[in-house]
Amino acid sequence: MKPFPRQPLRRRLIGAAAAALCTFGALGPLQAQTAAWPSAKPIRLVVGFAAGGTTDVMARIVAKSLSESLGQSVVVDNKPGASSNVAASEVVRAQPDGYTFLVAPTSVETANPFLFKQTLNPAKDLTPVAGIGRSQMYLVVKPQSPFKDARELVEFARKNPGKLSYASAGSGTPPHLAAELFKQAAGIFAVHIPYRGAAPALQDVLGGQADYVMDPGIAFPHVRSGKAHMLAVAGSRRSPFFPNVPTLSELGFKAELDIWFGLWSPNGTPTEINARMAREIAKALTQAQSKERYDALGAEPVGLDTADFKALLASEAKQLSGLIRDKNISAE
Repeated sequence: MKPFPRQPLRRRLIGAAAAALCTFGALGPLQAQTAAWPSAKPIRLVVGFAAGGTTDVMARIVAKSLSESLGQSVVVDNKPGASSNVAASEVVRAQPDGYTFLVAPTSVETANPFLFKQTLNPAKDLTPVAGIGRSQMYLVVKPQSPFKDARELVEFARKNPGKLSYASAGSGTPPHLAAELFKQAAGIFAVHIPYRGAAPALQDVLGGQADYVMDPGIAFPHVRSGKAHMLAVAGSRRSPFFPNVPTLSELGFKAELDIWFGLWSPNGTPTEINARMAREIAKALTQAQSKERYDALGAEPVGLDTADFKALLASEAKQLSGLIRDKNISAE
């Protein structure tokens, strides 16, 4: 058998280059976008609550810093409804190309599956990226309220079951769960009025449409100006912002629940993009301007990397699933 003739060097180089191009093309557009990320289009942070609430403001703080550090526009897209389930569903359906993320309280994964009849399961359908902060919750009433402290409110509610109402950021949200914990601990009944976010819930309490609210911190300016009155902190420790306000536990009503907030991506988002987002968020939360804006919310800019965020979600899911089952709490 005669040997094949050897190809000239130039032809072999051309053939190798063509093969490389074919291989690159076979990888698909997602890998090409990953290499160029984030240059293709604005990054969208889908928020599960209305503008003005704690989740929304945190998302906007993070978005501003990310825009600067990534050199790409980062926009906040509010999709309120069903305690962030509406927003989560949209992110689940999004392309996993690094341009769509969910910003929500951790309850979207740790409480919602036990509160709602739903096919969505964020623990399986979304990928945790990073924690972006936490806040305590505060029992707040309007300044004209007859209740000067939490004990007076409880005493009235016990004598008049069903005559008081409380607003919340939505059925199944952490403020709702904290209020239900308070009701159980105090042995009272009050009517729940759910809203699409903490801001409208607070506004209706200040306007007299509801008697009290478990507020995640957006009431601070109103409390400081005398337009709202803070009765207690629904946490295990006093607030660093209002150290003279007692906790509910101190008053004999054990209702302790902080709110954690985080970032998720659609399953299939490249690991390197999620890791980059987590790193940039951690840097953003160390900036002085971020701390100042978090302080105004009554929140702490505590960043969690992916591993710590996953551990928090697992622990909180175990706690809240038991609470919801034991207290027979439902969002529907």
